[in-house]
Amino acid sequence: MKSYHKLRKHVRIYKLRRWLDRRFSWLRRIFQWIGQHTRRTQKVFRWLAKKLFFLKYLNPFRYIKRIDWYIIRKFIGTYIFSIFLIISISIVFDVNENLARFTQYHAPLRAIVFDYYANFIPYFTNLFSALFVFIAVIFFTSKLAGNSEIIAMLATGISFKRLLRPYMISCMLIAGLSYYLSAYVIPHGTVIRQNFETMYKNKKKNTSAENVQLQVGRGVIAYIQHYDNNLKKGYGFCLDSFKDKKLVSHLTAMEVQYDTISDTKYHWRLRNWKVRQLQGLREHITSGSEKDSIIMMEPTDLVYSKGQQETFTSPELKDYISKQIDRGSGNVVQYQVEYHKRIASSFAAFILTIIGASLSSRKRKGGMGLYLGIGLALSFAYIMLQTVSATFAINAGFPPMLAAWMPNLLFAIIAFVCYRNAPN
Repeated sequence: MKSYHKLRKHVRIYKLRRWLDRRFSWLRRIFQWIGQHTRRTQKVFRWLAKKLFFLKYLNPFRYIKRIDWYIIRKFIGTYIFSIFLIISISIVFDVNENLARFTQYHAPLRAIVFDYYANFIPYFTNLFSALFVFIAVIFFTSKLAGNSEIIAMLATGISFKRLLRPYMISCMLIAGLSYYLSAYVIPHGTVIRQNFETMYKNKKKNTSAENVQLQVGRGVIAYIQHYDNNLKKGYGFCLDSFKDKKLVSHLTAMEVQYDTISDTKYHWRLRNWKVRQLQGLREHITSGSEKDSIIMMEPTDLVYSKGQQETFTSPELKDYISKQIDRGSGNVVQYQVEYHKRIASSFAAFILTIIGASLSSRKRKGGMGLYLGIGLALSFAYIMLQTVSATFAINAGFPPMLAAWMPNLLFAIIAFVCYRNAPN
C-alpha cells in the first residue's frame, strides 16, 4: 500500500513536469541558451586574463600584506587616539576659559555644541594634523622597536624601504582626508564658528568699510564712500567707465544695495542714481529713483576681516585670488599663502612620518621618552617655521608659494638624512 502511494505520487510529478515542459518550453530554451553563453563568456574571460595579465599589478591590495595591515592599524589607531586625547584636553580648557562669556551673553546649549564645538574640533584637528601624525609614528614605532618587532621584521629580509610602505599608505589616507577637510569642509564650519564668536564671545568683526575704490572690470572703476556689510548696503556710490584713457560714463547713486536673494551674483540695486554719458564735448544725462544693475563686485570684495581667507573653499579662494589680481589689488598675499598652505600641510604628513619612523625604529635602552621629546621639538619647530614664513610673505614681500612650501623643503632635507642613517 505504501509503495502504491509512492508510485501514484511519482506519476503525478511526472505528468506535471510533462505539462510544464509543453507549456513553458521557451523558458527551458532560454536557460539552455544562457548556460551555453555563460560557458563561452567564461572562456573569453580566461583568455583575456591570460592576455591582460598586467592588469593584476593595478590592484592596490596586491601590495598590502598581512604585516602592512598590522602597521596600518597601529598607525591609524594611534593617530585617532592622540587626536581624541589632545582635543578632549583642549575642549576642557576652552570650556573653562569661555564658560563665563557663554553665561554672560546667554548662549544656548545647542549653539555651543553644534555651532561652536562641532566646528572647533575639525578646525584644530586639521591645524595640528602634522603634529598628531608625528607623535603617532614615534609612539607606536618606538613601542614596536622596544618589543623587538622591528628587529624581527628586518631579520626576515624586509628592507627599511619596504617597511615604510604601510607608513606611506597610511599617510596617503590621512593627507587626502586632511586636504579635503581644509579645502571643502572646514571653511563652511569656520563661518558658523566666527558668527557664533561674534554673537556670544563679543569678538568684534569688521563689518564696514570706508572710501573703497576698486577696478570691477576692464576700464571700469567703482568707488563707495561707506559700506555696511550687515545691511549689504553702500552710500555715496560712483562708477566710472574709461575708453582709451578717456572718461565716457560717470554713474553716481546715493545708495547701492546688494541683492542677496538673486539666483546669480553681482546684482546691485541703485537708488537716486544719475548717469552722465560723455561723447566728446556733448553730455547726455539720465536719472531715476531706482535701477537694477550688474556690477562685477561682491560684498567680500569690499570688507576684509581677520581670518577671512579661512572662510573660502579652495575653488572659491582660487577664483578670488584671480579676480583680485586682475583688478590690480595688492591685498591678496594672505589668500595666496592660505591656498598653498592647504596643499603643503597635507604633504607634511609624508615628510614627518619618514623622520619619525627613521628616528624611532632603532631600539634603545632609554625607551621612547627621548624620541617623544625630539618629535615634539621638531613638530613645534615645523609649526613655528610655517608661521614665520607666512609672516615674511605677508609683510616682507616673500613669494607666497615659497613661503608655504619652505618648511616642507627644509624638513625634507632632515627626512633624507634620517632615512639614510636609519637601520638596515
